[in-house]
Amino acid sequence: MRAAVLHEIGQDKLEVVDDVEAVGFGPGKVRIRVRATGLCHSDVSAMSGVLPQPAPFIPGHEGAGEILDVGDGVTGLDQGQRVLLCWLPACGSCPACKRGQTQLCLAGFMNAGTPNFKRPGGDVFGFAGTGTFTEEVVVDAGCAVPIPDDVPFEIAALIGCGVTTGLGAAINTAKVEAGSSVAVIGCGGVGISAIQGAKLQGAAQIVAVDPVASRREAALRFGATEAVAPDALADAKQRITGGEGFDYVFEVVGKSATARTAYETTRRGGTLCVVGAGALDDYLQLSMFELFFDEKRILPSMYGGGDVLRSYERAIALWRAGRIDLESLITHRVPLAGINEALEQMRTGVALRTCIEI
Repeated sequence: MRAAVLHEIGQDKLEVVDDVEAVGFGPGKVRIRVRATGLCHSDVSAMSGVLPQPAPFIPGHEGAGEILDVGDGVTGLDQGQRVLLCWLPACGSCPACKRGQTQLCLAGFMNAGTPNFKRPGGDVFGFAGTGTFTEEVVVDAGCAVPIPDDVPFEIAALIGCGVTTGLGAAINTAKVEAGSSVAVIGCGGVGISAIQGAKLQGAAQIVAVDPVASRREAALRFGATEAVAPDALADAKQRITGGEGFDYVFEVVGKSATARTAYETTRRGGTLCVVGAGALDDYLQLSMFELFFDEKRILPSMYGGGDVLRSYERAIALWRAGRIDLESLITHRVPLAGINEALEQMRTGVALRTCIEI
């Protein structure tokens, strides 16, 4: 079958090959025919080595499709059923799950170290234990989440990661209050979803911050009240908050430099929500005095900071009701053969989300 493979960490292009086999099917597993997948910035970060991932590997973790086969012991899933792929399934029995923090369950991460594909030359890993830049994938049954028939595959794919992450950061983690002021730094698919979440929560001012003009223009359509380039953020802070700082600032880039800017843009007693996934060796520097004196809440948000299954259902309900716009998040569509075109669209910032149709 066809798949897009990264042979070595650090390469900037994928090779589309036709000699890949999905392996590992058996008890507790399902085989899925991937129909659509989004390109998330985390895929690019894994390719560059910012996020740890064994190679060779097939990127992609934001996918949806239909079940081809169900292993022994799997209940509630059937052949032909439409599903989205959850790259971080909850085991239900670890301490994090028992506390209700299923987004912190480590069971899914354990899958990342087990190859779930092979080629004639050897094993191939799937990013984050999935690997959706392919025609078929074998995953644990918990990774396959049924979706209603009226949800298109491309919409379900976005809900599988970017939409859930952004909406959840605003709703679950930061708990944006009505009438508050918000700044969102980084306005790709996740940042735009955070903007939509802040709008749902009733934020009065939402400032989108991004260096790419097309993304700033898009942010206004999705609910931002103002959109500025990074070098105009200080002026926006002065104009909108009287220099005090925003009630909530979302860092959706994953770099210490932008996190530091976000901290300085947050008012004393306000909330900095860190959404971007950064590198292990990229350190955010804060003094002990400012931590104490400013009393700013620093809240990382992992996969939307809540139960992902409930978050999926919420996103679908909001989409059906017309409260969030998911169709317009998909600005580009390419076939699997055009995957490197999609990578360029992300790197240049021209795309909010590119849908790879498989």
